Amino acid sequence: MFTRTLKAALCAALAAASVSAPAVAQEFIPAKVDIAFNRYYTYTELVDHMHAIANAYPEIVTLEQIGLSGLGRPLYVATVNAPNTGPAGSKPAMWIDGNVHGNEIQAAEVVLYSLWYLTRAYGHNEDLTELLDNYSFYFMVSQNPDGRDYWFEEANTPNSSRSNQRPVDNDRDGFFDEDPPDDLDGDGSITTMWKPDPDGRWKRDEKDPRVFYRVGQDEVGEWTRLGSEGIDNDGDGRTNEDGPGGDDMNRNWPSDWKPNYVQYGAGEFPLSNPETRAIAEFILARPNIAAGQSYHNSGGMILRGPGANYAESLYPREDIRVYDEIGTVAEDILPYYNYWVIYKDLYTVHGGFVNWLAEGLGVFSFTNEMWAASKYFQRDISRPSEEQMWLFRDRLQFGQDFKDYTEIDHPEHGKVLVGGLNKWASRNTPTFALEEECHRNFAFTMFHADQMPVVEWGPIEAEQVGDGDLWMVTVEVKNTKLMPTRSGIQANNNIGRNDILTCEPSEGRVAMSGSIRERTDKQLNETRFEPGRVQLRRGVPSKGSVLHRFLIEGPRGGAVTLRYESEKAKDLETTFTLEPRSRD
Repeated sequence: MFTRTLKAALCAALAAASVSAPAVAQEFIPAKVDIAFNRYYTYTELVDHMHAIANAYPEIVTLEQIGLSGLGRPLYVATVNAPNTGPAGSKPAMWIDGNVHGNEIQAAEVVLYSLWYLTRAYGHNEDLTELLDNYSFYFMVSQNPDGRDYWFEEANTPNSSRSNQRPVDNDRDGFFDEDPPDDLDGDGSITTMWKPDPDGRWKRDEKDPRVFYRVGQDEVGEWTRLGSEGIDNDGDGRTNEDGPGGDDMNRNWPSDWKPNYVQYGAGEFPLSNPETRAIAEFILARPNIAAGQSYHNSGGMILRGPGANYAESLYPREDIRVYDEIGTVAEDILPYYNYWVIYKDLYTVHGGFVNWLAEGLGVFSFTNEMWAASKYFQRDISRPSEEQMWLFRDRLQFGQDFKDYTEIDHPEHGKVLVGGLNKWASRNTPTFALEEECHRNFAFTMFHADQMPVVEWGPIEAEQVGDGDLWMVTVEVKNTKLMPTRSGIQANNNIGRNDILTCEPSEGRVAMSGSIRERTDKQLNETRFEPGRVQLRRGVPSKGSVLHRFLIEGPRGGAVTLRYESEKAKDLETTFTLEPRSRD
């Protein structure tokens, strides 16, 4: 399925191209809900789309309100599951969310796209139908609806506001949110203020007055850059230092949480925000979640933990191998993206969401930072030059990312120019490129999901020992997927319930049992106390199997029931009779 190698796919494509054949159109998958993915949506619009999808596909989608945001907006999670193969909780599941930072808006669109595409593909696309038959999914389009709507409704920069909207006294003057940025020219964005100054260090480009450039050390400038639009609302000599919000909810999770003086935005205590607490309660109630994906912007990154260097030892070698294999494929699916480790390749994060999923719960989790600078021109460059970016803004965006400079009377600075790049100018994917960005990230998460465990019985052998009613039964449980049924982090830190292998004879009893490495082993590692109910702390390994041998006292022809139960794999059950049987 998704695990078919890219090399094989490329070879097939080249072979197909080398023969003469009529053109075949790509399969069209009908949709019951039409959603345009060349634009962005407010939170209310996102929720309306989620309701429309749930109403269109009631047999596989359940929409649930899990709580309220700080400002009272409903928090929704869509559960997608094919009930004909079992309840959602009976299968391994993937959690997918976005938009924990209010300004990182395309992170919500990709989650909506994923929900929309997966539901419409079920029953029409073989790979995605098989995927949804094997697994269930939980989609949350926005962790931070208050921050999202604040970005849409109020004036902001591309970088503000990350936080939720919980009032915080950022400047410690006893008042909350009393000195926010001010939209002095009324264009809906917070742009830049420039003051004429014969001693300034900047000049305006004569050929392109939109551009200011810093003069050399021995040159005389004409302008001073005052910073972002705003005035000193509280008279403390500072501008824009206490805006709305808030906590950075991606620093509010229990794993490696640090107080605000260590990790800015961490909140009063772990899960102190209603949004993070509601999400945590939902996830903790669903131990079948085996994979996690959280969408952010920007930079073109596929990130895994840890968020701090001292947490590196938490990630055992077997887990890193799983991450590396998924991350390597991700770099092929997502051109211009890099598979990185958060603390090593980006920066230190304490109390991050995917760190809690991975380190606190043992869930294989990634953060994708959507949109890479190289994608502006689809070239292998680390960052376009300023000249190239102006070409992009003028020729592809038709000037809509820029606000012409306007002269205004500023209460503290007199005549100033206000204008420049608006809040749409960076970080968020240009709308004409949004659908491809959503689809490639969706495809990556489906590949990630397809690595969740699938267990099956291997050959079951039964051999009569002597002439009596003693039987030696050898059982194999196989995992066909990359992820183990219990991650190394789970096993090493006793997280979650151990997998359980049960052997129940209808007559007689299990006298002894133990694990073996090979079927030819004459000795076993004995299971004490409950030989018929074996706990497997490490579960079934990646693309591997476990072997267990039971000594059963029971009559020939008696029935024996075997069960394998796992939080992160679908349970197995089979019944056989005590008769001589070989693995053949």
